Formats: sequence, structure tokens, C-alpha cells
Amino acid sequence: MEDFIFLFTDEEAKYKQIYQQIKWLIEQGRLKKNDSLPSIRRLAESLHVSRNTTLTAYEQLVAEGYILGEGRRGYFVNEFEQVFLQEEERPSLTPKTNNTSGDIIIDFRAGAVDQQHFPLKVWRQLANQVLTLKKCYEYGDPFGEPLLKEQLVHYLLQARGVHVNEEDIIIGSSTQQMLIYLGFLLKQEFQSVILEEPGYNGAREAFKLHGFQIETLPVSENGAKLEHLTHLHSRLLYVTPSHHFPYGVSMSIQQRQALIQWAKKVDGYILEDDYDGEFRYTQQPFPALASLDKSRVIYIGTFSKSFLPAIRLSYLVLPKALVQPYKARFAHFEHNASSLHQLTMAKFMEQGEWTRHIKRMRITYKHKINTLVAELNKQFGEKITILGEQSGLYILVKVHTQFSEEQLIQNAQQYGVKVYPTSPYFLQQISSVPIIQLGFSKLKMEEIILGVQLLKKAWITE
Repeated sequence: MEDFIFLFTDEEAKYKQIYQQIKWLIEQGRLKKNDSLPSIRRLAESLHVSRNTTLTAYEQLVAEGYILGEGRRGYFVNEFEQVFLQEEERPSLTPKTNNTSGDIIIDFRAGAVDQQHFPLKVWRQLANQVLTLKKCYEYGDPFGEPLLKEQLVHYLLQARGVHVNEEDIIIGSSTQQMLIYLGFLLKQEFQSVILEEPGYNGAREAFKLHGFQIETLPVSENGAKLEHLTHLHSRLLYVTPSHHFPYGVSMSIQQRQALIQWAKKVDGYILEDDYDGEFRYTQQPFPALASLDKSRVIYIGTFSKSFLPAIRLSYLVLPKALVQPYKARFAHFEHNASSLHQLTMAKFMEQGEWTRHIKRMRITYKHKINTLVAELNKQFGEKITILGEQSGLYILVKVHTQFSEEQLIQNAQQYGVKVYPTSPYFLQQISSVPIIQLGFSKLKMEEIILGVQLLKKAWITE
């Protein structure tokens, strides 16, 4: 093909350079839908590289949705919406030596999703259909739209192993909002709560707002230290068992069973925050803790990480004993989650688009996290320790350096890279080694690579 002009450099693997060039041609519209690409063998021969090199490049393009592989027919350009086409020149992949202006080039923010693979066209079509429904012009159900609850019943059973009835589900706008509402109900019986240490500071603030006394359950890089529960007095426990926040470890079935037995023994409840349980990359996602015993677990799910933060949709699955007290407590409050978004999501799930989206994003994010980990190991070697590389939309990096967490963040910013602290997640003792959080979900592959190369310049002093 005349459009393929590769000028290989020694700075990056050749497969990455092939992938980036083809991707750029597609984004610029120079390669159009259904255009045929050279076979793996033909491209390898023309570029004087191995077949594995061109195969790896093609596999990455397939995973990200740029091209389709159709068996013996070969590879073809996939449909690419005009809204995502980049008119500007491709960003330079050569790291700058310094960033005197302080402008952020790469932002490793964790609370974001991949815009490029968001199903904008489908979502827009379904949203337009929803706007024709009569119920969109009325106040919605105060505890969530029945159509969305119906879809959640099927999803929670198939994906998370939780048997649930529609009446047990409460729809809300965010995890924090749902915890605040729950606090009004739970503080009638409980005065204190056990939180993971370190753990999600957003949950901590929600409980502090209600005046709960806070006890802590220590969590290390290897998991929660459940033996400490015997020394604590609270009968209410908030945990992130499928993907601990922030360490990223998952509870084993033995630990999950131990938690259920603890809750039964103390006659208490476990609040399970399953904030991104869909994204596990080495095995299938683990069943939710609520699948073991719904009577002792308050399950909290969200669409923010798996779909779109701005949609503001989360949900609770309440134990039977709490359903009626919750509804009686909030019967006279208007709903705080958009009915339009609820109904659109219901249609999205009903038509199978949700399942397809999760499968597509799991592949995409797997390639991104693998790229991030590989580049970090390449650039830093034994100077860092990587935590949480098996699941989720971020990783943690322990940096073995003389710099503090604050200095690492400031040095990175001088080179145009924004990274994030983990110290806010610790209530008491902060890690003696600085730990930086790197989110990768919204970044393109070349941005991930460039970001890590810039971090090396910022953090490693020769």
C-alpha cells in the first residue's frame, strides 16, 4: 500500500511504530472503512521485519477496534466515527527534556474512562428513542426506574453471581450519595463503622458526615488482615473485596466466607463497594461477596468506572430487612438520578450493548495496563515496585527513591505529567515508601508510553 511509509527509530519497538502509523492513518481518514490491509506476511516482507512484529501490531489494532480480522480474508479497516477523527498533527513521541511552562501533557487520572471507545452513536440513538416515551415527561420512581432494575436483576446474576429481586434495588446518583442516604438509616442502630486502612476516602467522608466513630481494618499489599476484626467493636464494615482500593488485591473465597461468618456472629452488616469488579485481566471477574449471603451484605454498584462518570448512576442491593425501612425513610424525597439516563441504560442493557461494551473495554484496558506495566519495567527496572496490575483502571507504583510523594508529583509536573498521591487514602500511618497512583483508562497507547518516559526523566537522577 502506498500510504504505508515507516521511518523506524531505535526509541520504540517496531511493532509499536507500525501500530501507531496505521492508527494515525485511520484517524486521519486516509484509510477508510472496509479498506483492505496487507497480509501479515506481505507487510512483514515489505518492512523487513518478522511476522510476529506485524502480527502484534495488528492484534493491538483489532483489540482497540481500529481494524477487523476476518479469517482467511485478511484484515480490514473498521468503522470509525468522524467525531473522533483528529485534525491536528499526531503528538510527537519524543519526550521533551523539560516543561518550563508547566502545561500538562499527560494526565494519569484514575477517575476517567476511554473516550475513544465510548459507544456514542448507539447511546445517542437510544437516548433519542427514550425521549419519545411519555414517562420521560413525568417525575420518575423515587427509588429507581423499574426497567433499569429489571435489567440489573439479570446482570447481577450473570456477571456477579447475586440473586436479587427488583424491589431490593435502589437507584442513586453516586456511591457517596448512596452512602450518605444509608447513613441516615444505619445510624439508628450503629454508632461506629469499620473502614479499610488504607481505603476509599470518599466513603470515609460520608461516614464522618454522620458522626460515625471510625475503626480501621489494616490492609497490606497482600490483603486484609481479618484477624484484627476480633479486636474491633463495630458491627458495620465497609470493604472493597473484589478490587481493594487502592492496593488492588482481591479477597479469596476463604476471606469472603470469614467476613460473612463475622457479620453473622456480631449481627451486623457488610457494605460491599464493587466499584470496578468488571475489569479483571488474568481471570474472570470474581463473584460478589453478596453472592454468598444477601442477608448480611449491602451491595453497592456503579456505572461510573465501567461506563461513564458523568452519567451519575449507582445502585444499592439491600438485604430484605432493610428494604422497607429504607423506603419508608425516603418515601417523600424526589429521585436524584436522571430518569432519562436510567431509561437509556435500561435499553442499552436490554439490547445487549452493555455486555458487548464490557467485553470490548476489558480487552482494551488489558492492553493498556500491559503497556503501562511493560514500559514502567523497561524504564525503571528495580527502582520501582508495581502493585495492582491484575485488575482495575489504575496501578500503584512504589518508587524507591530519596524523593517524597509530594516531590515526585512536583517533579513529574515539571515534565508535563500529572500523577496522583495515595496518602489521602491513609487515615493513620502512611507508607514509608512513596506510592503514586497512575490511572491509564483514558490515555492512548502512545500517551502511556510517552508519560512513562517523561516520568523517568523527572524521577531518576543519574
